[in-house]
Amino acid sequence: MQPLPKGAQYVTDYFEDTYIRPLKSRRAKRFQMWYLFKVMSFILILGTTRGAFRKQRSVNPEASMNISQIISYWGYPDEEYDITTEDGYILSLYRIPYGKTNSENNSVQRLVVYLQHGLLTSASSWISNLPNNSLGFLLADAGYDVWMGNSRGTTWSRKHLYLKTNSKEFWAFSFDEMAKYDLPASINFIVKQTQQEQIFYVGHSQGTTIAFITFSTIPKIAERIKVFFALAPVFSIKYSKSPLIKMAYNWKSLIKFFSGSKEFLPNTSFKRFVGSTLCPLKIIDKICRDILFMVTGYDLKNLNMSRVDVYMSQNPAGTSVQNMLHWCQLFNSSHLKAFDWGSPDLNLVHFNQTTSPLYNVTNMNVPTATWSGENDLLADPEDVKILLSEITNHIYHKTISYYNHVDFLFGLDVYHQVYSEIIDIIQGNP
Repeated sequence: MQPLPKGAQYVTDYFEDTYIRPLKSRRAKRFQMWYLFKVMSFILILGTTRGAFRKQRSVNPEASMNISQIISYWGYPDEEYDITTEDGYILSLYRIPYGKTNSENNSVQRLVVYLQHGLLTSASSWISNLPNNSLGFLLADAGYDVWMGNSRGTTWSRKHLYLKTNSKEFWAFSFDEMAKYDLPASINFIVKQTQQEQIFYVGHSQGTTIAFITFSTIPKIAERIKVFFALAPVFSIKYSKSPLIKMAYNWKSLIKFFSGSKEFLPNTSFKRFVGSTLCPLKIIDKICRDILFMVTGYDLKNLNMSRVDVYMSQNPAGTSVQNMLHWCQLFNSSHLKAFDWGSPDLNLVHFNQTTSPLYNVTNMNVPTATWSGENDLLADPEDVKILLSEITNHIYHKTISYYNHVDFLFGLDVYHQVYSEIIDIIQGNP
């Protein structure tokens, strides 16, 4: 296992020195990684003593809003749809049909751009910055019909036709099912609703993973995609240095013990309180920032610190324990495989073979443009290099030396580095 880069090691050491070592005991040592996941928000409260509330930054109202409210808050038209997948999950789909700068002719048919979020985030990640730096708003103002999906198990997609949300059966999914059911349901609905034969697809992180799977295994869906834009693409995590993935890998039994087989890091009301009320405190905002960097990579200069309360209140947006275990199964592997159900018999039931099958991205023929960061702890440059060698219809690639995993969403210069290029490519493929 490769050592963490300097920035990631700093964050890990910071948590260890500040929160874990003072708790040293046989019991605390045993559960130190779990404290990092489960007790961090309670520890944040302790920092509000000694007059901390007297030193508070202004709070962004979006920190306590849902997606529709954020869209409307900035003066954009908002539409929300509930769609049902083939296996019964009800997903929320959000639409910005046009922008503030091109609302004169609302009936005109516009090119459709679909945005799919990554691991532990939701559609809010596309509208969490100011309108001039959020891809959802920028595309709408550029004249496009913008749709934003939410994967099953996230904050806005926690319903099912007949399964209860607190049941083990509801949470028995990983990104396999997101690729097999969620993405086809979303794309088919959009195509039918807009009467467009093809759409543009933008994915970030796990949003690229499920696209690689869907577009390489379901040709009818792949035919619907005009261009696939992959930001911080993830297809394998052999070289990943993300502390979150490493801790999940090392403590997967402990995670299962505490969370069972249900949800992982849901967006609870308490976490939203931490993000919207505690993170604006000057004594706390550094901790909130470091939690964010721990997962994604350290890039202090390119993060808008005035928006951290929005980032932290909207995220993490949750997923299933099974999804995290699926990622753990892929750790140290240069291949992307379906979830291993733990026994040849169970794999036989799910896949008609005793082992979980490999996904082959070379079967995908969708025109694909990619952007990656050399400071990305999750989508490591070595893993990206392996992926790029397997994309058969690769039309563009850009590596940004200082970008981490969330710079593609929240970076101060993301419009100039990435979004303007996406718009240019779309304009060149009407």
